[in-house]
Amino acid sequence: MASGPDNRHGGADSTAQIILHHPMTVQIQPGAKARLAPSGLAFLAITSICWGINWPATKYLMIEWPPLSARGLTGIAGGALLAVVAVMRGQSLRVPSELWPRLLLSSLLNVTAWMTAMGLALLWLPASEAVVVAYTMPAWASLLAWLFLGERMSPIRILALVMAFAGIAALMAGNGIEASTAKLPGIVMIVAGAFAFAIGTIASKRFPMALPLMTSSALQIGIGCVPVALAGLLFEHPRFEALSRVGWALMAYMTVIGYCVSYFSWFAALERLPASVATIGTMSVPVIGVVASALALHEPLGLGQIAALVFTLAGVALATRS
Repeated sequence: MASGPDNRHGGADSTAQIILHHPMTVQIQPGAKARLAPSGLAFLAITSICWGINWPATKYLMIEWPPLSARGLTGIAGGALLAVVAVMRGQSLRVPSELWPRLLLSSLLNVTAWMTAMGLALLWLPASEAVVVAYTMPAWASLLAWLFLGERMSPIRILALVMAFAGIAALMAGNGIEASTAKLPGIVMIVAGAFAFAIGTIASKRFPMALPLMTSSALQIGIGCVPVALAGLLFEHPRFEALSRVGWALMAYMTVIGYCVSYFSWFAALERLPASVATIGTMSVPVIGVVASALALHEPLGLGQIAALVFTLAGVALATRS
């Protein structure tokens, strides 16, 4: 999701540095070493907080509204809101014909598949367990980045991944998660969505789009959520009168924060960081999600969750130094 020229890009490891020779044109310069861009880390932190809180928010909203309708309609509204802001800032929403395949592919993988899987999985899993299973995604993305982007899996980066997965293991042990028959559909959906999102992350780095960041985010969110919303309207038949004041507040949160802020920040982070570092960095999301679920939904919070916080944050810290 490349935007305009930005000399702050830190999306390089010890063997390659991503640089811009022309607006929207990403090239690779071998043999350069650059530290990670502070702006990329800041965007990554914003994304992780927004996504972490979004899990219990979505789970609570499902008391009043079905999952696909909630995710799809708020996403369309969020995409439209970002589009309005982009136009107000003088950015064009026109997409060159040669970029439409990339835009549709990214929308399908990063938004449609992920949002569908996340929403449906919460029918079978508590939010705290769903968010833990979802963040197997960095493992897939790191592997794919090594295979297709040439990002070197340095010892520090491998250790960061191990530490982060130790945090997830602690969460799973603390929650006593079991792949029982009742929970299996939710686990399968979450893993499938995580793998799709990982492919989308690699595709975003491998085939960047020559669009302004806000325009790209708005179009991907809006386009990606249309099939989700249509499926919800067709199969779930949501009723707006069923929403309470809390329900409307959560719908507003998901529109503005869950979509606009989080996805804008995510695509901005991907522009500035290696794909493997960005995905490992998001492994703080399970900890945030579990803590938020414990506070809002009274789901478990004990020694396992505290251990997960230590391991996961250690992994994120190592990733930012790799």
